[in-house]
Formats: sequence, C-alpha cells, structure tokens
Amino acid sequence: MNRRAFLKLTGAAAASAFLGKFPTLAAAGGKMGRRVDFHAHAMLPSYVDGLKRLGIDVVAEEGFPIPQWSEEAHLQFMADAGLDYAVLSMPTPHTYHGDAGLAREVTRAVNEEYAAFCRKHPEKFGFVAALPLPDVEGALEEIRYASERLGALGVKVASNSDGVYLGDPSFDSVFAELDRRGALVILHPSPARSLPREGVVTGGVMALYEYPADTTRAVVNLLANRTLEKFPRIRLVVPHCGSFLPYMKSRAGGMFRLLSAMGRMEPVDMEAGMKHLWFDLAGDPTPDQMDMLLRITDEHHIVYGSDYPYVLAPIVLQRKKALDEVLAQRGQLGRFYTENAKKLLA
Repeated sequence: MNRRAFLKLTGAAAASAFLGKFPTLAAAGGKMGRRVDFHAHAMLPSYVDGLKRLGIDVVAEEGFPIPQWSEEAHLQFMADAGLDYAVLSMPTPHTYHGDAGLAREVTRAVNEEYAAFCRKHPEKFGFVAALPLPDVEGALEEIRYASERLGALGVKVASNSDGVYLGDPSFDSVFAELDRRGALVILHPSPARSLPREGVVTGGVMALYEYPADTTRAVVNLLANRTLEKFPRIRLVVPHCGSFLPYMKSRAGGMFRLLSAMGRMEPVDMEAGMKHLWFDLAGDPTPDQMDMLLRITDEHHIVYGSDYPYVLAPIVLQRKKALDEVLAQRGQLGRFYTENAKKLLA
C-alpha cells in the first residue's frame, strides 16, 4: 500500500472515530461501482488457519468443504459478471468454539487480513468485520477497532453464536453500539447448536435447509424482541432472498397477536420491525423467490448478492444472466445493483 492510500485510509478512520461511525465506502478509499455484490467471501489464510486453531472440523459441522478461492479468480469472476465492487464478509463456520480468548485472537487476525486485502484493491473490495460473539465485551472492542482502525464498512453477525440468537437481550449492548454508529450489519446463517443429522436429507449439508431456517429463526427473534425498533439506525441485510420470511411474516405476525392477547408476550408491530430490513438476492431469485420477497418488502430494500465462491462462478453467471433479463424487463436493473447499494453504503 502506498503512502497516499495509507493516509487516505487513516484519515477516514480518524474521521469515523471522531463521529463514532463506520466510514462510508468513499471515505474508506473505494469508489461506488456500477454494480455491487453484497454477499461474497474470501478464503484468506487467517480464516483457514484460524478454524484449525479453534479445532473446528468444517466438513463435519457444515457438510461442505471450504471452497477454492484466489484473488485472481475472484477478480476474474467479477469481471465476467459485470460486478464493480464486492462487500466481503467472513463465511461460516464462525470464529467461536467455546474459548473466548482464542476467538478474539482469530477474529482480530481475520479482520486485519480482510482490511489489508481491501486496501490492496480499494476500488474493488470492502469488508464487514467479524465479531467474536457471544463474547459481548470482545464484540464491542472489535466494533471499535474495525470501524476506527481498519476501515470496515460495518459488521457481519451470525444468526446464532454458540446457540445465542440475534434478538437475545444479552446482545442489546452490541446492537446499541451498532445503532450509535448507524452501522451496516450483514447477517449470515449458522447451523443451530442441535439439529437432526441422521436419517434426514437436511441434516447432511447445512446450505440445503438449515441456513435459511436459522436465518429466519434469527430474524423472527429480532422482530419478537423488537430489537430493530429499539435500534432503528442499524441497516440489517438478510441473505438469500429473505430465506423463509415471505412465509413466516404473516404466520409469525398472527402468532404474535395471539400470544399477546393471551398475555404471553408484549405486542409486536411486525411492519415497524420489517421496515428496517434489507435483503440480498443470493441463491436462486428467479423464477419464484424474488416475487415472494417483494410481497414482504419493496424494491428499494433489495440488493444483489452472488455468494461467490460458495456458489461456483459458472453457476453464478448462469443464474445472474437469467436474473438480469428479468430485472431489465421490469426496469429494476439499476435499482438493485446500484441505486440501493449507494443508499446502503452511504
């Protein structure tokens, strides 16, 4: 990194520290590209080595190996896909396995390497920092460090961290700090602590069912506990076309009203909570999922996501071609790739 780039980054970090905010894309050294990918990962050595240090068996836990990744391949994929900028987040498994001290070390190393990688390509990549949750104090420290020293665009949170779900009151101080900073928060699924593994197809590969199931469980918990209403400045991105929320919105809303009438929970305003959510289109948005998603949100809260490299480049390119044809027909191409991204990263 040259001196000018370093001064630009450290100047942005100083400004963000003074304002108590994460830097914007422009302040972090990047330029708003024509098309932005909000769901992409990099398999950096600190992450791969960190999982070994944590004693995490990726295949046993996820049913899927860590995919092959390289800097050159990612840049080539973006060129082939017509993507100008990618917001990188640490994938799953997450960096907590019972040892809070070690989780802090590994998470810090991952965030520092992501920051260094993005400084190398400021016009192509930014990142959201990982947090060592459920270690709340460690998470608060990492938020400060990542926003004020590393130029992170926001944070990534797991649907559950060692069995503690988003929306749990124990995380309120973390959400309060993110709210104070008006943070971009990207949600990523994690398998539930206990689930059926034998004799059921969904127990083999977590991406088949458990990822969308746990994402939905976390968002329903956030809504039930009115977390998004309490901390309205957070911009939370839900992955995979909203997962099962297009079905669960009406069902959960009905159950919340019933439980409230029975005195078993406080009243919940589903619409008030839902309006704070953004959604990415990672997965298979056409022909059905995008239309279902538009039943629970509007076209101003949807951004593109590739899920590269977990979804192989040829498959992403095939899906993206079909998606772009639909978006062009509907006049939504610029909105989903560029206009909404600009608002989310401002």
